[in-house]
Amino acid sequence: MKNMTEISESLSAQFRDLNGIHPGLWPIVPRMLCAVASVVGVLVVGWYFYWSGQFTELTNGQQQEVTLRDDFKMKLQQSINLEGLRKQKIQVEHYVSALEKQLPSKAEMDALLSDINQAGLGRGLQFDLFKPGLATPKDYYAELPIDVRLIGGYHDMGAFASDIAHLSRIVTLNNLTISTGKDGILTLEVVAKTFRYLDPEEIASQKKAAKGAKK
Repeated sequence: MKNMTEISESLSAQFRDLNGIHPGLWPIVPRMLCAVASVVGVLVVGWYFYWSGQFTELTNGQQQEVTLRDDFKMKLQQSINLEGLRKQKIQVEHYVSALEKQLPSKAEMDALLSDINQAGLGRGLQFDLFKPGLATPKDYYAELPIDVRLIGGYHDMGAFASDIAHLSRIVTLNNLTISTGKDGILTLEVVAKTFRYLDPEEIASQKKAAKGAKK
């Protein structure tokens, strides 16, 4: 206990009467504490004004590295699949071209309506109604509904539907309704829809109308 008291008094004595004495002449303990405080102060100031910004830049750089690495992997995968994508693009273009060839122009619509009519007559069906409706313009084509009412036998109507499906132009049969009349004769009511190209003037009119709607 006496030794601890002596040590405490010795340390206290080193901090007495330091005012006016150059720090280099201070006893060892005050000089060490002053040095430690100076180092801590330098570290705090350095962190606040210099190192914190560098650590932030380092963190941002690491995040950017991860982003660039993922971007590189994605582009590398795309480059590996590029040839396959080009082949798919060519196939899609051929498919679209084939579909486009099935769309008649405005001038060819009369011939298509005649083909639909002949498909029914060729199967011995009687047309009770054949009424083309108003064309509905879409992006680059127009949809034309045709109200049709046919009278005839069941198998003839099935053959007529098959003939429509095999026309060189696209024609779909919608809202089919079959009813039975006298002597088992059937009546088929259906909306046949066909499609045609829009003329350049019609496309220009569509674009103009779309711009006007946006305004």
